[in-house]
Amino acid sequence: MDAPSFPFIALAIAFGLLIFALCLSGVRRFNLRRALGTVDASICMAGNSWQMGVCRYQDNDLEWFRLLSLSVRPKHKFKRHSLELLGRRKPTEAEAVKVQPDVVIVELRYEGQDLRLAMKFDAYTGLSSWLEAGPVIGVGTWR
Repeated sequence: MDAPSFPFIALAIAFGLLIFALCLSGVRRFNLRRALGTVDASICMAGNSWQMGVCRYQDNDLEWFRLLSLSVRPKHKFKRHSLELLGRRKPTEAEAVKVQPDVVIVELRYEGQDLRLAMKFDAYTGLSSWLEAGPVIGVGTWR
């Protein structure tokens, strides 16, 4: 092998790895969206910037996955009984450029910490129904 072929081989390997990572990301996204109880939702916690992702409802947890990640584990996991729905509103002008179009900002409190989710209105109705239908901590008590 001569010296000029090494940069070409290195670029070809890097390009192949990039394509492989994109394919894995697409498969992960497909599997997340295929499962029942998943919705697209951006999240903003404690003054941080908005991050795009996918929320998944479990029996007792709300899980949030990053959109651009290869991890199969959720980035954030919220216990159902500790989530408090504060309300919804339209995005401000500053938020409108950072979130998807036609979304509502859902304001929640989780163990004393405020967080916001940006999701479509029909996803918000599903979230509010899921929260209201859940049991309250205690024996035999329901919301």
